[in-house]
Amino acid sequence: MTPVSYRLEASWQPDGGAFGRFTFTLFNFSQASLTGFRLVYTSLTRVIVPEACDNATFLRRNANFHEFAPPAGLTLGPGECWTFTVSGLHRQARHCTDGAKSAYLTLSNGEHVPVAVSDLLLENAASEPPPARLPQGRLDLPFSMQPWPAHVDAWAGDSFPVVLYPTSGAASDDVAAVGSVLALFHRLFSAGHAPFSLVGSGQGRPIAFTKNAALAPEAYELAFSTKEIRLAYGGAAGRQYALTTLAQLMNGARTHPDLFRFPAQGTISDAPRYGWRGCHLDVSRQFYPTSDISRLIDILAWFKLNIFHWHLTDDEAWRLEIKAFPALTTLGVMRGPDEPLLPQLGNGAEPTGGFYSHADVKALVAQASALNVEIVPEIDIPGHSAATLVALPDLTDGQEAPESYHSVQGYPNNALNPAIAFTYDFLEKVFDEIVELFPSQYIHIGGDEVANGSWLASPLAKKLMEKEGLSGTFALQSFFLKRVKQMLTARGRKLAGWNEVAHGGGVSTEDTLLMAWERPEVGIDLAREGYDVVMTPGQAYYLDMAQADAWQEPGASWAGTATPAHTYGYEAEGEFPEELKARMKGVQACIWSEHFLSHGYFNHLVFPRLCAIAEAAWTPKSAKDWQRFAAIAPLSPKL
Repeated sequence: MTPVSYRLEASWQPDGGAFGRFTFTLFNFSQASLTGFRLVYTSLTRVIVPEACDNATFLRRNANFHEFAPPAGLTLGPGECWTFTVSGLHRQARHCTDGAKSAYLTLSNGEHVPVAVSDLLLENAASEPPPARLPQGRLDLPFSMQPWPAHVDAWAGDSFPVVLYPTSGAASDDVAAVGSVLALFHRLFSAGHAPFSLVGSGQGRPIAFTKNAALAPEAYELAFSTKEIRLAYGGAAGRQYALTTLAQLMNGARTHPDLFRFPAQGTISDAPRYGWRGCHLDVSRQFYPTSDISRLIDILAWFKLNIFHWHLTDDEAWRLEIKAFPALTTLGVMRGPDEPLLPQLGNGAEPTGGFYSHADVKALVAQASALNVEIVPEIDIPGHSAATLVALPDLTDGQEAPESYHSVQGYPNNALNPAIAFTYDFLEKVFDEIVELFPSQYIHIGGDEVANGSWLASPLAKKLMEKEGLSGTFALQSFFLKRVKQMLTARGRKLAGWNEVAHGGGVSTEDTLLMAWERPEVGIDLAREGYDVVMTPGQAYYLDMAQADAWQEPGASWAGTATPAHTYGYEAEGEFPEELKARMKGVQACIWSEHFLSHGYFNHLVFPRLCAIAEAAWTPKSAKDWQRFAAIAPLSPKL
């Protein structure tokens, strides 16, 4: 283990500027003196007034990257420390993760060395621990099922079967389905006792399968007796969900017999509430290895979620191999002090990269398809394209004034220019490869957070606007997205995007699905305009939001805080008028990765709220029960 040579401590005070101030202290634990160095840290709480520093000189910022120099002539000897303060922040700090996420020093010889950091301290105030996320819970029926089925009319036995197995003579595809869910169980619970066997057991209970054309493809019915379990299903997905329910029942009864039992008699009749039951993951800001993606797909299947929305590109990196443009996954992914992209969001002295090859994607798509999970890829355009523009500078208008606009995340000039012909040639080739890799009916094209004022300093954009009679950024965005939609239609695919796709005239509502994220009311407005809608408001379904107001609770807070109880209780249909409810296609969790620097933080923020959204997506409102959910949620697998 490498000893810590340098550490940066940070605290926040509410005084000293409109949004308070940071106090940083750099400790030198090495055996050598420091002189002529520079300090870099990455932080989502950005400095926007460079002069507002004391005992340091602000050198530069790029989004979350901040660089400072110590006072001229400062020498930091072994065991000594240097303290400086920074105000002029763009917002106040609210949580322990709002400070420096990483840091490094650039020494006088140009070498970059890591600096250890800790969570942000709250100066001169008691930092109370956050409240418990779940109550102990209460069960009316002692069954461990999540999401809870639509209808349960069953009662518990005093024991549970040793194992469940297909009846003798079961069809080969039914036996294979048992094997698939058994494999899923073993991947999620490596130390768990197998709920199924593929051969009969004297102490087990047989499962008799029946395909019932009267049931919807995702629906199933279970009938329990002491002699057998009758499983009727509408399609392959319904069969999988029925077997997953049985695996959950067995797992709960075995691992927590003081709380859970297995049904002895009765029935379960089940079907999902919504057709779109999604979970999004941002892999641009933090790279997740394929093993993590594979496990997350398994977790989605365990909770009967059927959409994995894979956010593959953003300002911070382009993560999908595109053979037509190899620079996207060389220049467009490497972050580091001397790399094409500067460190962001937890990167430090060591260069970091990572992308998904065609082979990676094909393997993950095959895994997801076998589990009835559809992978919907997202290429975020026209905004959030800083990494793309670094990799392919021919996509920029060389006459456009630098830093003529900034995104909400602080990136300058980060949107693909609709007036450059190469923009469309580039996208044609990208979409050609995407549709070969992903069989999903929808391709998500982002369309979010284009800064008002984008392109207005571009002579090429001005010429296009004059030619087409367009006024302003969002009319130009609409022009661009209409051409993108034509590309997708020509390839037999439908367009999905964030709610801002509707700005400036939007695109045709036919074969368009928009995700309402900014606030719940946006979904109703989109439905009124004729768009199909998935509800994923940040106020309830963004899993990077902090779960409590407490300083020690990690996460973001731009949309407030979302306790598990709030996420569980939120009803996405909200105030939708009856005539618009058919436009609401489902709900989705969103995992944005700015704050996910470790599996520990990932699991803390995602669970149990992902399970809560899964139940909101599946279980009828009348069957939801927070206390029951709280009792079952601790059984959830984690990443």
